[in-house]
Amino acid sequence: MKSIVIFASGSGSNAQQIVEYFSVSCVARVCSIFSNRENAYVLQRAKNLNIPSLVFNRKDFYDTGLILNKLEDINPDLITLAGFLWKVPEKIVTAFPKRIINIHPALLPSYGGKGMYGINVHRAVIENREKASGITIHYVNENYDEGAIIFQAKCEIDEHDTPETLAEKVHVLEHKYYPKTIEQILESR
Repeated sequence: MKSIVIFASGSGSNAQQIVEYFSVSCVARVCSIFSNRENAYVLQRAKNLNIPSLVFNRKDFYDTGLILNKLEDINPDLITLAGFLWKVPEKIVTAFPKRIINIHPALLPSYGGKGMYGINVHRAVIENREKASGITIHYVNENYDEGAIIFQAKCEIDEHDTPETLAEKVHVLEHKYYPKTIEQILESR
């Protein structure tokens, strides 16, 4: 059975979708959820789902080997970022080549980079009067949102959409496609 570690900073709805999807899978299981925020709701979700969790701070992540060592001990087949807002240090990217993926709430390469997350992305898309948005699942490299694209899905934007209604449309795509894409990646290895 293959293993997945999830990194999340917020509510954790994508993390929960992934855990539930793989709870009945014969391909993999989520073995841990890591969060950089001690009050992130994802930690409550982890507790409710009986998934071990780890909270860490900026120093743990960037200045010490603590998180890299924990990951090396677990040796997950895949690390998935699900609303994780920090750039992954190069030492972790190097240690897990092509084993770290992220989901971005827009169609990269547009609307990516530092500061482009959550409602910020949806607001920018609406302000620019785009006709479509969507999700991008991509490998993580040393730069924000620049890794090789694995999968994209689109949703139409109508004239009445707001950043909030667009966020809802994008969440539907995230929940539908992220677990399936993770499974396809793991099955192909």
